[in-house]
Parts: sequence; structure tokens; C-alpha cells
Amino acid sequence: MSDDCPDIRLIVGLGNPGSEYADTRHNAGEWFVREFARTHHTSLTNDAKFYGFTGRVTLQGKDIRLLIPTTYMNKSGQAVAALANFYRIAPESILVAFDELDLDPGIAKFKIGGSSSQNGIRDIVARLGNNKDFLRLRLGIGHPGHKSRVTGHVLGKPSSQDKLAIEGVIDEAIRCTDILLQDGLKLAQNRLHSYKPTV
Repeated sequence: MSDDCPDIRLIVGLGNPGSEYADTRHNAGEWFVREFARTHHTSLTNDAKFYGFTGRVTLQGKDIRLLIPTTYMNKSGQAVAALANFYRIAPESILVAFDELDLDPGIAKFKIGGSSSQNGIRDIVARLGNNKDFLRLRLGIGHPGHKSRVTGHVLGKPSSQDKLAIEGVIDEAIRCTDILLQDGLKLAQNRLHSYKPTV
């Protein structure tokens, strides 16, 4: 995969299933894909074969699959591997959006590969044969300050101000994903990484 123009064929948004988790910080990746689908006028339907909600958009003349796993977060790779294997999508052609403790709300960054403590990302790496080379969209949710508070933080709902900040950067990340698909990663990173939240 060229660093500058990845051939993205699958966009995944991570979260936990069920109404009790829908508004929690851990579902920021799902929020991104739902809004991406809405912005691009496509619907998501539950597909048991792929263990998730799926959709399809055509951008820059390419078919791009959308996926929100309906497994729990730590089993996200089951859905990603099922869809990627079926459509023969290489890991290098996958973009995964997820919540990132190490970034403040309202901040988001693109990153290729590398390690992550996020359970969904770790399971995806394992299910893709320990291939880490997929593109990530890290959506900041902030850190509670101590590791003992992390679980409650990620499974809790953000404050109204933090929610506005996350929604704002998701809107910007959607625009930057369109730039990524058309003009390459460097331009998309330059814009997204210089974004400043307004709340």
C-alpha cells in the first residue's frame, strides 16, 4: 500500500451492540460510520453473515463497504475478517474508526499500523493473521486520569460538551476521509491533524 494513496475498500466503525452502549464513548467509531453512511446517502442493514451492519457506497468510482460489527468490542475481528475474506479485501485496504483514550475529545488522527491497547483493534489484528497494516482513524475521547477508571470512562456517556466536540471532529473526519480517498493520506492528515475543536 502506498502511504500516500491507500486503496480503501472497507470502512469499519467499532462499538458495542445494544441500546445501553449506543451513546457511550466506546462507540465513537460506530458514530463515525453511521454518520458517514448518512452523509453519503446509504443505509446500513444487519447482515448475520458478516456479524454486523453493512452498507456500500461508490466513491471515486470504487465500491467501498461499510461495517459496524454487532459482536462485542473485543470480538470485532470476527466481523472484519468475515467481510474482508468474503470480498477479498486486503488489510492494507481497510480503515477502522475507533475511540482513542490518548486523544482529547474533538481531536482525531489517521494512523497506519502500529500497536494499540484498544481491545477491538487488537482482535482485528489477530483475526487478520497478525497484520497490523490497516489504516486507523483514532477518535479522541480523553483519558479519565487513572487506569482504574478507564473501563467506567469508555463505557460511560460523554458530557454534553465532550459529545459536541466528538460530533464536530467526526464531521471533519468524514470530510477528510473523502480527501483521503480522492487525494491521498498526506493531504487528509494535514487537514484533520490541524483541526481545532470549537467547543
